Amino acid sequence: MCRKHAVALFVDFDGTMVEIAAGPDDISVPLNLAQALEALAARMDNRLAVISGRSLLDIKRHLGAPAIARAGSHGAEMASGDGSLLGPQPLELPRKALDALAEYARKEGLRFEAKTHGGALHYRSNPERGSDALSFATDISNSYGLAIKTGKCVVEVVQKGANKGNAVRAFMQTATFAGATPIFIGDDVTDEDGFTACKELGGFGICVGNRDDTAAEYSVPNVEGVYEWLELF
Repeated sequence: MCRKHAVALFVDFDGTMVEIAAGPDDISVPLNLAQALEALAARMDNRLAVISGRSLLDIKRHLGAPAIARAGSHGAEMASGDGSLLGPQPLELPRKALDALAEYARKEGLRFEAKTHGGALHYRSNPERGSDALSFATDISNSYGLAIKTGKCVVEVVQKGANKGNAVRAFMQTATFAGATPIFIGDDVTDEDGFTACKELGGFGICVGNRDDTAAEYSVPNVEGVYEWLELF
């Protein structure tokens, strides 16, 4: 069934739903955010999904388990609003690759984050190490047939094919989302895949903050602007 005027909304988490923090565990999640998102999903006939670089388990730890669709690990793992998993489950990264990233972070004074399906080097406290961290992570990804994701003061090694655009495409093939106009809201480089996928499917992207090189057609200034546009609170 074609729903010409229906909208499907895809939202990033860090930098979009919550403010960026010094580290992944330092974020402050607004009170009742989960309930607000659940209410928004209900108004949209459940055509709402959170798509994050965090794992599904980590999203649950910070957001709880509201009845909304969600994708974690840059789209490598997905779940419907009732919590049932969608698609094949991604492979974990090789232990040796994670160990190498962790050891590099220890030696260079960076912060290593072990994810369910990835490993990230955070250099917000040492921004001058960003270029070297990217070079090392790239070497690791090439050695093990993996891929690289970059973001705000972070570089991450992930399985190939993990990107937010593929998550958008997968959700849009389900009965809940099919036929709607997709919109992706995000703030970082990894969200560009989501912007592009939505554009390909007849929708558009909304960039949070100012970035010159983006596929998003519109923008909002900050997280507060996202809340206002979505009328969350």
